[in-house]
Amino acid sequence: MSDHETTHVARRMVETDLLLGLDQVVRRHGAALPVEPVVDEQPPEAPVADKVAAVVPEPPAPRPDATPPAAPTGRLEPAVGVERLDGESAAERLTALAAMHAAECPHCTASTDHTNLVFGEGDPQADLMFVGEAPGANEDRLGRPFVGQAGGKLDEMIGAMGFKREDVYIANVLKSRPLNNRTPLRSEAEACGAWLASQVAIIQPKAIVALGGPAAKLLLDTEVGITRLRGVWGGLEVDGRQYPVMPTYHPAFVLRQYTPQVRREV
Repeated sequence: MSDHETTHVARRMVETDLLLGLDQVVRRHGAALPVEPVVDEQPPEAPVADKVAAVVPEPPAPRPDATPPAAPTGRLEPAVGVERLDGESAAERLTALAAMHAAECPHCTASTDHTNLVFGEGDPQADLMFVGEAPGANEDRLGRPFVGQAGGKLDEMIGAMGFKREDVYIANVLKSRPLNNRTPLRSEAEACGAWLASQVAIIQPKAIVALGGPAAKLLLDTEVGITRLRGVWGGLEVDGRQYPVMPTYHPAFVLRQYTPQVRREV
């Protein structure tokens, strides 16, 4: 790599640190150094699909003597098949699905502890989909996913990846807030997760980011903790189609553990 290329890469790394909220970097020997803003001429913005392709590369062909690494893979059956939904476009089908979910979801129709259902929002044909565990107090009040402090941090994470919120689709495993904001039960996640599977089947994203342990465990059908799952590609099968899944920490965890290490890992 030439000196010019090395400098360019270093500058881009600093920009990413700034977008993620990192205000210093630690040298191997010596004190922490502050991260200074970088002013640089911006190239034309790449299409969203190109950005996703950059982070979801084609896997290399395995050598004949190589054993492919094991990756967790889950499978979800959609609550409603796409063919049963009215509408020609993905947006129309998502609207029809939301209405059916509100009337038929075995978890949400039995829940009495929420104000609004939080079905999901974003680009109905998004290449990138984010899945959290359940709505919080602000989400329950407004009927929108990730609008509180954790939502603000998620927006920063999305921006650091080179996207805008409207470029992606954001949803939760549970569409209604659990009692006292507790962690969703496995039975609740499975009941409401079938409707999430229908969302995935309609949107058909090129990659899914699982935010936090409950979402990752459902999508990947595993009991492995998020600290071990984080950063390792897994997979989800819906309607015979495979979707790459990247587990990472929930933005609320990042806010609670706001350390350089956690932010770098995210």
